[in-house]
Amino acid sequence: MTRVKAVRKIGPVELEVIAGTVRSAELEIEAAVERTSRSPMIRDQHDYRVALFDAKGRKLTGRSYSALVEPVFEYFGKDDIHEGDVFFWNDPYNSSGGIGHIPDLCTTVPIIHDGRLIGFSQVFGHHDDVGGAVPGSMPVKATDMWTEGLVVPPIKLYERGTLNEAAYKIIARNSRLSEHLKGDIDAEIGAARLGSARIVEMAERYGVDALEAAFDTIIRNCTETIRRELLPKIKDGVYHWEDYIECDGVEAPKLHAMRLTMTKTPDRIVLDFTGTDPEARGPINWPIDYADGKFARKWMAPVLRSLADSPERAAEIDMNEGVLDIIEVKFPEKGTLVTPHFGKATGLRFFILLRSLGIFAACLSKATGGRMPADHETIRIWGLHGGRTGKDFFLFREVLGGGGPGRPWADGSDVVHIVPNSRNLPAEFSETRYPVLVEKLGLATDSGGAGYRRGGFGYDKRIRVLQDGRALSNADRAILNTYGVNGGQCGATYGISVEHADGRAEAIAGMADNISVKAGAVVRIATTGGGGWGDPLDREVERVRYDVECGLVSEQAAREAYGVVVTRLGGDIKVDMPATTALRAKMRRARGTLPMFDRGAYFAAVKREHGVAWPQGWQDPDEGWGAVASKKNEAAAV
Repeated sequence: MTRVKAVRKIGPVELEVIAGTVRSAELEIEAAVERTSRSPMIRDQHDYRVALFDAKGRKLTGRSYSALVEPVFEYFGKDDIHEGDVFFWNDPYNSSGGIGHIPDLCTTVPIIHDGRLIGFSQVFGHHDDVGGAVPGSMPVKATDMWTEGLVVPPIKLYERGTLNEAAYKIIARNSRLSEHLKGDIDAEIGAARLGSARIVEMAERYGVDALEAAFDTIIRNCTETIRRELLPKIKDGVYHWEDYIECDGVEAPKLHAMRLTMTKTPDRIVLDFTGTDPEARGPINWPIDYADGKFARKWMAPVLRSLADSPERAAEIDMNEGVLDIIEVKFPEKGTLVTPHFGKATGLRFFILLRSLGIFAACLSKATGGRMPADHETIRIWGLHGGRTGKDFFLFREVLGGGGPGRPWADGSDVVHIVPNSRNLPAEFSETRYPVLVEKLGLATDSGGAGYRRGGFGYDKRIRVLQDGRALSNADRAILNTYGVNGGQCGATYGISVEHADGRAEAIAGMADNISVKAGAVVRIATTGGGGWGDPLDREVERVRYDVECGLVSEQAAREAYGVVVTRLGGDIKVDMPATTALRAKMRRARGTLPMFDRGAYFAAVKREHGVAWPQGWQDPDEGWGAVASKKNEAAAV
């Protein structure tokens, strides 16, 4: 490539070009992964992440979360990073908190220009199978991480361009779908190398010193934007909240609490997880107390974007490594859900991963007068597997989305996949590849929490099984609801059931493995709805009527949740306005003050019948927090 004279100073135009090129390079890495990988989980459902870092291991964009580069520095040091190296790991306890469970294999390529380290290109994906007790490598009964699959500490899969063939063979041999795994690993390495090439091209164009100065500015701009635009909207003070995982897969369902104390000052937010419940026997632990909680801080920071002046402005705020200058985290001593001892199972840690966003958002709701979205959907995976040999074995799994939260400015989005850019498997692909028939794929009626701005709707999916197999479910929010905020109501829970060929119906727990399903049976999955935002009785009557007309809200829910009386005249849905006005007035008089948070009937019953064991210094974080008025004009002002 022809070299261009280095630019010594980067102006605003060049800075924008560099920032845009980094974002574009990440998109190119993603496209390469999708076009060359083998497994449906990565290629079709897009359960993978990519990232570009500078030489210090600082993430340059906030397009999506990623793993960390710290394991390279920790295990190898700056003097053992060479051109042609490919670093590789999936160990949850030796990844500086960047990898949470074993199916996530992480590939990291150093970016080197003229012998100088200038950055890192990284891809990690959730792979179909990496061994373990259950196909898919996420057994719900696991009590240690070795039950969950092959654990790889940070190694060099390539050393100066030479493949470590022994390690490659061992990794592939431990998968039930070894050809998929090998293809995915090769795809991720190739995509990471492509990203490396794009950064090298910029170094040749601008010069390394100028490029690194631009990286510094990109990161500093993130910090300054948060301090200038977002922090002033949060009232200084100390706020508490907690949320729960309902089951660990091993013990009977019970509340496993994740607790957060948020301390807000004019220029900083401190997030303290002290008070979180002890580590679980089952696989819901999340080891994030490494590298100063760097991953947790970068994972949780994007929640702040909901406080931007508009959705358009929120999309423009790039949450890169600059968030670390704003957010500090504190952890309890070893032995909790977020500080588990080495070796505790982590396969379903995504439940607590998502709870961390919810408890942060709830603390912000308290500090902003209810101006945060309600609770979002969670991650859940369901699937079927069968066959007795390597030739007829199949593993059909889907990461299904659920309803997004109601927000001050809009209803929640439907069937949102919390893993960025992920999606369900197309029916045509599923029916061609696996012994199934997709009989229905729609939105689950009444699943979105009622509110002035209602929650989004979850999936309603029916799949007929054409060959004997076994079903699995890796899901929470099957008992506890997604919470509503500022007077909004909770969203509906997750549910999965089997209608057997003999007519017998069987409900499956949210956490289940190896449920026998015979040919002819139908599996039905209904995913969670998002929590609602604001008083449902303030929702525009026409919006309620339209939702009923579309089949999204039932006539009963329109009446009982929104106070809207509808009638059917032929094929038309009409609103009885006098009856609606009278019913809404009656409901307002009867209900009293609305709570800031609505967690649903199950949680209310647990508190009433058994109580919640709050640790010393804690009390019910919901008490004393009533909803703020959410009339249309006030919500619009938000």
